[in-house]
Amino acid sequence: MDIKKENIRNVAIIAHVDHGKTTLVDSLLKQSGVFRQNQVVRERVMDSNDIERERGITILSKNTAIMYGDTKINIVDTPGHADFGGEVERVLKMVDGVILVVDAFEGPMPQTKFVLKKALDLDLATILCINKIDRPDARCREVVDEVLELLMDLGASDEQIDSPLVYTSAKAGIALYDPEDDGNDMVPLFETIRSHIPAPGGDEHAPLQLLISTIDYNEYVGRIGIGKIDNGTIRVNGENTVVNHHEPDKVSKVKITKLYEYEGLSKLDTMSASAGEIVAVSGIADLKIGDTICDIDSPLPIPFVKISEPTISMNFMVNDSPLAGKEGKYVTSRHIRDRLFKELNTDVSLRVEETDSTDSFKVSGRGELHLSVLIENMRREGYEFAVSKAQVIYKEDEKGKRLEPVETAFVDVDDDYTGIVIEKLSQRKGELKNMQKAGAGATRLEFSIPSRGLIGYRGEFLTDTKGTGILNTLFEGYEPYKGDIAYRQTGSLIAFEPGVTVTYGLFSAQDRGTLFVGPGEQVYTGMIIGQNPKGGDIELNVCKTKHLTNTRASGADEALKLVPPRILSLEEALDFIENDELVEITPKNIRIRKRILDHKMRMRSGR
Repeated sequence: MDIKKENIRNVAIIAHVDHGKTTLVDSLLKQSGVFRQNQVVRERVMDSNDIERERGITILSKNTAIMYGDTKINIVDTPGHADFGGEVERVLKMVDGVILVVDAFEGPMPQTKFVLKKALDLDLATILCINKIDRPDARCREVVDEVLELLMDLGASDEQIDSPLVYTSAKAGIALYDPEDDGNDMVPLFETIRSHIPAPGGDEHAPLQLLISTIDYNEYVGRIGIGKIDNGTIRVNGENTVVNHHEPDKVSKVKITKLYEYEGLSKLDTMSASAGEIVAVSGIADLKIGDTICDIDSPLPIPFVKISEPTISMNFMVNDSPLAGKEGKYVTSRHIRDRLFKELNTDVSLRVEETDSTDSFKVSGRGELHLSVLIENMRREGYEFAVSKAQVIYKEDEKGKRLEPVETAFVDVDDDYTGIVIEKLSQRKGELKNMQKAGAGATRLEFSIPSRGLIGYRGEFLTDTKGTGILNTLFEGYEPYKGDIAYRQTGSLIAFEPGVTVTYGLFSAQDRGTLFVGPGEQVYTGMIIGQNPKGGDIELNVCKTKHLTNTRASGADEALKLVPPRILSLEEALDFIENDELVEITPKNIRIRKRILDHKMRMRSGR
């Protein structure tokens, strides 16, 4: 028997990156009385780790719960980036409806389409939320038409096309039924959630079924599984079994030691919870996403989406450069191994494999952003290691033909730059599928391109479009191998001897290309100190000082002017390297080096 829990609503907030999901949650939290009147609350309070806060992106989905009148609204804030799309798919299994947030100027973007398609496939009730209506360039009416067109393109039912519309400024904490209205609070959005999102179903007297959709990890209690109770009641110290739809042989007996419900930003201990509630459980050591916690007498697993497979990999290895061990706290292969396997506790799209060498591990993920976030987290925690160039993961079909991952790339650029973008992506085996106007003086291009064609392209793309272009990608699937790609047309400038860089040495080196180091920096033989635009590697001595003589040339005392060096970010460094190069990562520095440091050995292996 299905009993609706009228005082609960479970809703996820979905959108393209940067359209204001997390800020919207802030406003809902503030206006539901979660915080005291005089409490100081930072912006984007749901983005909990440093990288999320700095980059303004959500990486892991977060849960919170607010009270509106006597209705408890469980809210899940989801990531917008394609690399974390696996998070979105699973989280939607916990909720009965979604709020689709769309920027009032940008309109629907590639990731909007991706997340909306997932929600429609699961037949979830949808609220359309046009956000940032206070932008001076907002075009609310046109964006609504674009969203409705998108719904039709995705084959939405009449009911889904008739979804209610709310206009918001998440930053100002205002929601309106019509953009011309005046308002000063989020009540229209709260009311729409209560009236349009269905209450969760489920029978609290039936046997227990709780599907784990997300895993959290805590040093004190270990793994914490988060999910919605579909049927039955779960109790602390109750005896249960764990089963999995994709692993029929898995049946293990467990005891729930702790049970939590969400309230505001915190988890509260509770003794029992029943159908319709979103809860967190701890005390089960090897709990995985997709596991179902059931009654011992009726182990019935709930089907769930299989997690997307990784598409790119890179090797993480012990740093063996001449400067190794001077800046990091954790430097051994055991440290690196333990940290990578710990990451598997919470990141389900990640794979870590041992290699032939005990000092190297193959780490596979959903994209460059996915892996660079892991690298940055480890760097900040005090780890020192080296990583290789990202490689795509190939598959073989039944006939033994090689298949490679292919993505759709959506590029928004000013008309002046369309030529160079089409030329560069065509060289990287991209096929132009569509080209249309995207506002005054701008064009949207749509390419089908192998994933390896995009590795190392983002930095070049920003240079080519003077930093104004927007590039978004969506994973499409595996297709036959498209042929070889010539990646980098430029070579490297390599330090010839170890030492500290000096102005005199750098001055004579800067004519050969773009330098990555300034004066007073420690370098070693085989370290890459710059880029040679003409192609080919050149070895330079940037530590040489001027020979002192007792003759003075006219003009000798003129100061040497150095061009400021180009300081590479982590992503730019990962993009820059070739297969025979590595990025050395320490808590204080990011350096680039040749895999084989010694010049003679390098020449021999090149032959």
